[in-house]
Amino acid sequence: MPTADVLIYTRTAGYRHDSIPAGATALTELAQELGRAAEITEDPAVFTPERLGRCAAVVLLSTTGNVLTPEGRTAFEAYLRGGGSLLAVHAAANAEPDWPFYGELLGTRFDGHPEVQPGAVLVDDRDHPATAPLPERWLWTDEWYNFTSHPRDSGGSVRVLARADETTYRGGTHGADHPLVWCRGIDRGRVFFTALGHAPEAYGTPVLRAHLRGALTWLTADHDGNGRLR
Repeated sequence: MPTADVLIYTRTAGYRHDSIPAGATALTELAQELGRAAEITEDPAVFTPERLGRCAAVVLLSTTGNVLTPEGRTAFEAYLRGGGSLLAVHAAANAEPDWPFYGELLGTRFDGHPEVQPGAVLVDDRDHPATAPLPERWLWTDEWYNFTSHPRDSGGSVRVLARADETTYRGGTHGADHPLVWCRGIDRGRVFFTALGHAPEAYGTPVLRAHLRGALTWLTADHDGNGRLR
């Protein structure tokens, strides 16, 4: 039985980050380190039940705007509710703005960001493969996304893993509890979101690569050859 693969989707219908090629390359390499093939695509036609059924995880890499067809939305929702996995990276928080299910997946929506600047990430929960390799206080440069609400307010199984320390940069809107990295279950599926990853050079750093590798590890660890969680 073939090993389920990782589908890296990079379509944009709004702002397009210069970091997408570097991110796609890094995620392909990380998937291969985990023994999985990866496909990079911007073709919305790949979101079919048959293609998604071969996926251990789908990555939305800084996707912006409406990037799925109605048929793709239906197939993607069924995939996730049936046991699929989603890794949403950075500007993926600004994707599918008029699809209520996608807002449910993330538990919030993108609400702007200040200028790119140094700051600090506070890792609160290191009992997760994506945050276990990180320092408790991680000095980093990024866009420091703000959100329309706190994802925990959406209910369900949201688990916030890391916060932004708003005292270390300008333009935060959440105060002391500024969500930055979180995960959740959705029916039988799994969702992981990280707001990090704005700059192309970020994807060459060992610390961000360890973060993303851990996210992929968590999302794909229990998949069988049909891309479904056991």
